[in-house]
Amino acid sequence: MRTSLPRKQKGAVAIEFAAVFVIFFAVFYGMISYSLPLLLLQSFNQATAEAVRLSVGLDPTMAGYQNAVITTAKNTVVTRLRWIPNTFGFTAAQVSATFDGNSVLTVQVNYPSANLQAVMPFIVLPGLGTVPRLPTLLQAQSSLQF
Repeated sequence: MRTSLPRKQKGAVAIEFAAVFVIFFAVFYGMISYSLPLLLLQSFNQATAEAVRLSVGLDPTMAGYQNAVITTAKNTVVTRLRWIPNTFGFTAAQVSATFDGNSVLTVQVNYPSANLQAVMPFIVLPGLGTVPRLPTLLQAQSSLQF
C-alpha cells in the first residue's frame, strides 16, 4: 500500500499552504493593526468622559472656578492615559479643555495617528493601499453642560 503522494501532487501542498497562509496572515495582521488604534480611541473616550464627570464636582463658588475646571479636566485625562508608553508619543499638549460662558465644558483629545508608525508597521498592499487605513487624527470629545 502506497502512502506517499504521486510525483505530480508533491508541489500542490506547498502551493495550497502558501495561499492559505497569505489569507490567514492578512486576517491576523488586520486584527492586530486595527485593535491598537481602537484601544487608544476607547481609552481617549473613557478619559474625556471621566474628566467632565470629575469637573462637575468642583464648587462653583470657589475663586478661579473656570480655570480650576479646565485644569482638573486636563489633569484627569493625562492621569487616566498614563498607561500609554512613551514610544506612542502621547503628550499633554494633545489634550484640550474649554469652558465657555454658557457653562459647557468640552474636553478633547487629538492624537495624530502618524505617531503609531513608531510602534507598529504600516504596510502597503497592492489594490488596498496602506493597512491600517486610519484618519490623520484619532479624536475623542466629551461635553457637559453645568
